[in-house]
Amino acid sequence: MDTLSYKTVSANKQTVKKEWVLINAENLVVGRLATEVAKLLRGKHKPYYTPHVDCGDHVVIINAEKIRFTGQKMTEKQYVRYTGYPGGQRFASPKDLLVRTPERVLEHAIKGMLPKNRLGRQLFRNLHVYAGAAHPHQAQQPVEITINEAK
Repeated sequence: MDTLSYKTVSANKQTVKKEWVLINAENLVVGRLATEVAKLLRGKHKPYYTPHVDCGDHVVIINAEKIRFTGQKMTEKQYVRYTGYPGGQRFASPKDLLVRTPERVLEHAIKGMLPKNRLGRQLFRNLHVYAGAAHPHQAQQPVEITINEAK
């Protein structure tokens, strides 16, 4: 019988090539940046993407305090957290969070776009967000990309 045989090749921990990527978040919209970063963390831009394996890259985001929202989200959007005590529900707007911890806004948006399981928690560890332009990952030689080229 003269037929072609194709096998689906799944990536595993040993065959995955993880890279380091640098993204400058200055003047980028939070949601649009978060979708692209989630794709990079998940590894969906690679030809050997496998859903149950961490095949994404390490993503370093700088200038997180210079992100922007569209419309009135900067003042009207609410982040809700709970302290664990009765009456302990706390609300914060992105404007408040950007003053206190600017990294949290991007981390919150990206974490919501990752899977809600062990793999998602493992992928989130590959995200490194910094408020300023300096970061401690120079030794990894991250490749700087713009979001439009990350397809």
